Amino acid sequence: MRAVIQRVEKASVVILETEITKIDHGLLVFLGIEIEDTEEDAFWLASKIAALRIFSDEKGVMNKSIIDSGGEVIVVSQFTLHAKTKKGNRPSYMKAAKLEKSIPLYEQFKKNLSLAIGSLVRSGVFGADMKISLVNDGPVTIIIDTKNKE
Repeated sequence: MRAVIQRVEKASVVILETEITKIDHGLLVFLGIEIEDTEEDAFWLASKIAALRIFSDEKGVMNKSIIDSGGEVIVVSQFTLHAKTKKGNRPSYMKAAKLEKSIPLYEQFKKNLSLAIGSLVRSGVFGADMKISLVNDGPVTIIIDTKNKE
């Protein structure tokens, strides 16, 4: 699994001109699932994101997690995070998991993250054409890949 995590002042998801979810202060997580991913990856990544100390404390030092900061989370599926661009100019998505594998892992990841942070994780609609709006706070953007645990 590959995640792009952005600390946001606010974020929202719009589908067909209808806002389906939004948050203030928190995290926007773009999640890509590949063929080799497992439930273990979903658990490890959710635990890692919940514990990331990327929110400022009283001294302005990034020392608080999403749990400590009381923020909210939106998770958005994004298979394009597994694009391969080595050959030509058209990205290949061969490593991205097919729906029958990716949907259950996406749902498991959201469940794991909700349990880890102790509150509901909001989300986009898997596979939908979504318009994502965000105000990146910092900016702080972190990329984590479960294959290399960084």
